[in-house]
Amino acid sequence: MNKIYFAAAVLFLTSCAAGKYAVKNATDYANTITVSDLKAKLAIVASDEMEGRETGTIGQRKAAAYIESEFKALGLMTVPSLNGYQQYYPLISDSLLNSSLNINGTEAIFGKDYLISVGSAPNSITKTKELVFVGYGIEDAAYSDYKNADVKGKTVVFVTGEPLKDGNSLIDPSKSYSKWSYGNNEKLQIAKAKGAIAALVINEGIEKMSPQQLGRMKSTPMSYPNMKEADKLPYAMVSSSFLEKLVGKQIKLDDFIKVMSNKTAYESAPATVSANLVLQIDKKQSTVDASNVVGVIEGTDKKDEYVFLTAHYDHLGMRNGVIYNGADDDGSGTVAVMEMAEAFMQAKKAGKGPRRTVVFMTVSGEEKGLWGSQYYSENPFYPIEKTTVDLNTDMVGRVDTERETADTLNYVYVVGHDKISTDLPKISEKINKTFTRLNLDYKYDDPNDKNRIYYRSDHYNFAKVGIPILFFYDGMLKADYHRPTDTVEKINYELYQKRVQMIFYTAWEMANRDKMLKRDLPLPTGTR
Repeated sequence: MNKIYFAAAVLFLTSCAAGKYAVKNATDYANTITVSDLKAKLAIVASDEMEGRETGTIGQRKAAAYIESEFKALGLMTVPSLNGYQQYYPLISDSLLNSSLNINGTEAIFGKDYLISVGSAPNSITKTKELVFVGYGIEDAAYSDYKNADVKGKTVVFVTGEPLKDGNSLIDPSKSYSKWSYGNNEKLQIAKAKGAIAALVINEGIEKMSPQQLGRMKSTPMSYPNMKEADKLPYAMVSSSFLEKLVGKQIKLDDFIKVMSNKTAYESAPATVSANLVLQIDKKQSTVDASNVVGVIEGTDKKDEYVFLTAHYDHLGMRNGVIYNGADDDGSGTVAVMEMAEAFMQAKKAGKGPRRTVVFMTVSGEEKGLWGSQYYSENPFYPIEKTTVDLNTDMVGRVDTERETADTLNYVYVVGHDKISTDLPKISEKINKTFTRLNLDYKYDDPNDKNRIYYRSDHYNFAKVGIPILFFYDGMLKADYHRPTDTVEKINYELYQKRVQMIFYTAWEMANRDKMLKRDLPLPTGTR
C-alpha cells in the first residue's frame, strides 16, 4: 500500500470512530485474511468427508462440529443462553398411519375419493353435521367468498386456485396469479379463524395421481415446522365425483366444477347443506435437530449492541451417490465468516477489540428455505432492536459466468444497500473506496428483479424484522450453481480474498462507529 493510500485509510478510520477506538491499523488485521488460509479451510468445509452438508444429515453435523472446533480454538465466546456454540432447532417429518373420511355413512377410498396431505393436517377426529360451500375459500380486500357465511363449528368446502379475469388474477390484475395460487394453507387458516373445524378441498387431480405422488402425500421429508400442530385445521382433499354422489341433490355442484374449470368468480352466496361427516387423521411425527453455529467477541463500551456476520454452511448433500460439495455455495461464505472471526480476535487480543459485540453465525437450512436464519429471527438470543446490522455472505468465491463487463475480476454484487437504513451506502461505499476499491454492483438489489436475490439468502430473515442488512454475492446463477461441479478448484482465491477483506473492513467500521445504523427507510413490500 502506498503512503497516500495508507494515510487516507487512517484518516477515514479516525473520523469514523471515537477516541481510543480510532484504530489506525485495521489493515494489519484485514491482512490476516490470506489466500492460504481461505484455501485450507475451504478444502475442509467443501471436502467429500462433509458429504455435501445437507441439513439434518450426518454431513451437516460434521460441518457444524468443524466450525465449532475452529471457533473454540480461536477463543470465541459462546452465547450464554445456548449452553455451547450451537443453536439447535427442530426439523420434523410426518408419516400417515391411518385415515378415514365418512360422509352420510359412505366411506371414502384413499387415493380415489380423498387424500390427506399429512404435513398440513393434525392428528384429529372431527365430526360435523353441516358442509358450507364457499367457492374458492378466499377472503381478500379485492374478493371474498365468505360474505354472509356462517361456518362456525362446521366443515367448509372450497376449490383450489383463484378466480381469473382475462387471463389475469381477479385479485391482483397486474399478474396471472396472486398469493392464493400457491396452495391451500392460507385458505385453511382463514376458515379456522372464522370458526370452521374442518375443511374439504375439491381437487380433481386426486384420481390422476401416481403411486409415487400418493406416497409423498402419506409421508414428508424433514422440514422446518412453520406452523404449530394446534394451529392446523383438519382437512382432506376430495374429488368432486365423490361429493356429487352424496350432496349433489342439495347443491348445484356443477357450479363448483365450472368455477374450477374456467377459473371464474364464484358469485353465488355460500351454500350450507346437511351432511354427517367424520374425518379421522392418525399420524406419527419424527424429530431431528439441525443447528446454527455461533461464536462471539464481546464489545467494549458498546457491548450491548451487536454486529452479525452470517453465512450458511449447508448445501445439497448427496444425490444418487454423487456429492454436491458446495465450495462456492456457501463454503466460501462460511470460511469468510471464520476468517473474519480470526481477524477480529487477533485485534481483540492486541487490545483493539470492537466496541460493539460481533456475532459470527453460520446457519444451516438455507438451501431448504432459510430455516436456520428464520429460527434465529423467531428465537433471537440478542435483542433485535440492539442489532445494528447483519452482513451476510453467500457465494463470494467465483466470477459470474454471465457477467459481460470489463471488471469481471474486481467486483462484488451488493444487495440491501438502499433499504432500511440510509447509512448503509454511505459506509459501504466509503469503506470500499478507501480500502479495497472493488466495483460494488447493485444489479440484484431490486426486490422486483426476476431472480429475487433479495429474498433468497439468510439476510432476508434479518431484514424482515427491521435489521439493516448488506448481502455480498458473486452472481453465480448458472455454470456450476447447485451442481456437483461446484468444487474448490473453481474458486478465484485472489478475488475471494479481496471480497472478504472488504466485508471485514465494513464490519470493522460498523462495530466501532459512535452510533448504531439508522432505521429510516421502509422494508420493501415484496414477500419471499
